[in-house]
Amino acid sequence: MSDKGMTIHLKIWRQARGAASGKFVDYTVKNVLAEMSFLEMLDILNEELVQKGEEAVEFDNDCREGICGTCGMVISGVAHGPYAASTTCEIRMRQFKDGDTLTVEPFRAKPFPIIKDLVVDRSAFDRIQQEGGFVTMNVGSAPDGNAFPISKEHADKAMDAAACIGCGACVAACPNASAALFVSAKISQLSWLPQGEPERGRRSLAMVAQMDDEGFGDCSNHGECEAVCPKEISIENIARMRREFVKGALKG
Repeated sequence: MSDKGMTIHLKIWRQARGAASGKFVDYTVKNVLAEMSFLEMLDILNEELVQKGEEAVEFDNDCREGICGTCGMVISGVAHGPYAASTTCEIRMRQFKDGDTLTVEPFRAKPFPIIKDLVVDRSAFDRIQQEGGFVTMNVGSAPDGNAFPISKEHADKAMDAAACIGCGACVAACPNASAALFVSAKISQLSWLPQGEPERGRRSLAMVAQMDDEGFGDCSNHGECEAVCPKEISIENIARMRREFVKGALKG
């Protein structure tokens, strides 16, 4: 690597809006510094493209702190890139070598239609959430910490499930394009807490039904979803979702 930084070769999926066909286009980015994030490297590429009068590469991003979940893309065949427990925006270029060739493409799943280039429409997740990932009881202002007796074990499990940022990497990694990890995290989060009890019976039925309606595939326990999840959501939640679904069906 030279004093000015690395040279990175990219094969990026370019696709116009709508149902237009797409293709991989080759680019080279020079003077990439090790401390740059992957998205900052793409920013440099886009600046160069704009200066040449070419169209910039479209990609989703917002917080760039691993919180919002919008930055997802597949890097060299792995959702969010080949480094565990990281969103795309958290990937640093020091994790690659000078002269590396990286393939960059959008999350691919029928329920996530491509909008343009690396941007996909993940509103299917929003519709699933709207079907039951909420509480309707009026909780008012923040209650006293001891008002609801919740064991530390249950609180910890609820917090672990609530860490899901809805990025969609689980869907992109699953050979069946299953959304089971996302849906199970949202169901589990509320099933561990008393605030989620009033809707508990119908929540799993409604959210699973919406997941199926959106066209997501079935979970076949490959475990790829857990492997690429930037928040390390456990597939134990999928087992809990199935139990909650059976309980809801029996009560119905």
